[in-house]
Amino acid sequence: MTAPTRPAAAPTAHLDTVRFVALGDSLTEGVGSPTQGGWRGWSALLAPALAADPARVTHRNLAVSGARSADLTTSQLTDALRVRPHLAAVVIGGNDTLRASFDIAHSAAALDATLGALAAQGAVLLTACLPDPGLLLGLPGPLARPLARRVDAVNAVVHELSRRHDAVHLHLAALPWTADRALLSADRLHPSPAGHLLIARRFHRLLADAGQPLGPPPAAVSAPPPPGRLADLWWLATRGTAWLARRSVDLLPGLLALAVTETAHRLRGTTAVLDARSRAAVEAALAALPPP
Repeated sequence: MTAPTRPAAAPTAHLDTVRFVALGDSLTEGVGSPTQGGWRGWSALLAPALAADPARVTHRNLAVSGARSADLTTSQLTDALRVRPHLAAVVIGGNDTLRASFDIAHSAAALDATLGALAAQGAVLLTACLPDPGLLLGLPGPLARPLARRVDAVNAVVHELSRRHDAVHLHLAALPWTADRALLSADRLHPSPAGHLLIARRFHRLLADAGQPLGPPPAAVSAPPPPGRLADLWWLATRGTAWLARRSVDLLPGLLALAVTETAHRLRGTTAVLDARSRAAVEAALAALPPP
């Protein structure tokens, strides 16, 4: 599907306070960009730049590590609507692809309901498509291709729903994650402080292009040097091993089954069948949504 266009954003210059709320998973929570007592991710970096006077901006980050699209409607959306935000970021879907229970129809329905409810309150919506986790992690082809297909499905849904709900959309997947190691943290899945800053600045630029009154671009953060091989190994030996163990219970059996299927189709030269099935699932998921 083609990329969504950027709509004209509703102005907030006349407002005494600009209310900004962020929904999503660990990417938006800020994992990879530590600060004292927590994380300082891209939404926290963007928030002060949403008005000429940063004191006019209130920022509520509702994102939770591990959240899936279904968590938007079951938990985060209710709190977000209470804020009555002027701007609302909804960036999610990566954890959907990393589960054996992946269902693009369920993901699409939750994302559509969330964007629709926030837009109905008049919020300017921010969305983003996602990079491929298999590519970031350097997984072998039979494991990487099924994940890539799932990410493509999620991103196709995000592109379509961004158009449908007039969102300001960032092509996050197109940023140079693999070309510039400094943009990724040691786990190779989450942005580093420099990566989070890049996301914040790109969203700021898109909002400015859409006519949103803003302050200066997000300020530079003090970022450590990019993780080297030793840092990668240390993460794997400490936090990474536990992460892999948790994912192995749910994801690994399903992913191995997908890899077997992928390999069988590749040997027969019929991987196009899997691509077609994925595209059909996306089309069916979007067709099942209520009319915009």
